[in-house]
Amino acid sequence: MINRERLVSEFLELVQISSLSKKEGAIARRLCQTLEAMGAQVEVDDAGQKVGGETGNVIARFPGTIPSAPPLLLSAHMDTVVPGENVKPIIEGDVVRTDGATVLGGDDKSGVVAILEAVRVLRERQIPHGDLELVFTICEELGLLGAKHLDVSRLRARTGLVLDSDGVDELVTRAPAADRMVFTVHGLEAHAGVCPENGISAIKVAAEAIAAMRLGRIDAETTANLGIIQGGAANNIVPKQVVVRGEARSRNMEKLRAQTEHMRDCFHEAARRHRVTLNGKEIQARVEERIEHDYDLMDLPDDCRIVRLVVRAAKSLGRPCATRPTGGGCDANVLNGKGLQVANLGCGMREIHTVNEWLDLKDLVRTAELVLEIVRLNAQG
Repeated sequence: MINRERLVSEFLELVQISSLSKKEGAIARRLCQTLEAMGAQVEVDDAGQKVGGETGNVIARFPGTIPSAPPLLLSAHMDTVVPGENVKPIIEGDVVRTDGATVLGGDDKSGVVAILEAVRVLRERQIPHGDLELVFTICEELGLLGAKHLDVSRLRARTGLVLDSDGVDELVTRAPAADRMVFTVHGLEAHAGVCPENGISAIKVAAEAIAAMRLGRIDAETTANLGIIQGGAANNIVPKQVVVRGEARSRNMEKLRAQTEHMRDCFHEAARRHRVTLNGKEIQARVEERIEHDYDLMDLPDDCRIVRLVVRAAKSLGRPCATRPTGGGCDANVLNGKGLQVANLGCGMREIHTVNEWLDLKDLVRTAELVLEIVRLNAQG
């Protein structure tokens, strides 16, 4: 029932609309026009104002034909990562990729078009369904900001799907919580050639902290990374300040707390080892920290309603549908943290966040077919 030609055409059109984070205005306008033409009640919330972007989250509501059916949420994000402007998609057989200068934007426009096509077919074929709520978010790539600023009290649906994962016929049900951290190391500046002993090198303090730190893959559930280091003024000045930014993630909250505390302790212990005495006054290195809980974990049991619904829909289509964990976060993490029950459905994207990104159009069709069947079966309770 899925119209492959229409689906592919819309995907190619949307990936050519530049939509970097905070610059989703053009694609939001395109989606609003499309959704209104499909018969939806459409609104744009104030998330864009809160994050300094061009637009807010796009929210569309399609009334159901079966009032007793539970409302269902379908969501994907509109923004893409850099380099994501002037995308030139190239089709080779069933595979679409770019000319190698940009990402493709299948993350997450494959999710967007799979939702749109499934709803079109649903309404064209007059397939019975419950109320549908579609949410297309902004700034997912900047830290799930659109979802964080989404007022879920405006939604009737308590269960649903985010389409934002690689693979196809796969459902991500477990994803880590994350802490974001910034450590500012304060040393003491001095002339590096004349009197280096009068200074405290913030770079050296930070280096000792990092050398003592467990980073990368900690265990099967936990990872940690330091991604940005900024500091120093000149080659001949003992650096007085270094800023280090990083994160920790885990699907186990106790492990996440332990890893975050370990990273914090490494910095403070390194700082305690560095001091100088000038004019009878002792000066010691110190560390300022800013640690924020970035997003909650997702941990949906296989027997919860949304997981059972997806697995049943896949079985109805004669397909397997494995549930699996991931090490990445997505809007589903935030929505679960706000009291909803939302899983992350694979939508075919491959090698995302790279200029080698590609997508098999057969997978895009399979995703739309599965979404359509999920909505159909949802109406049966």
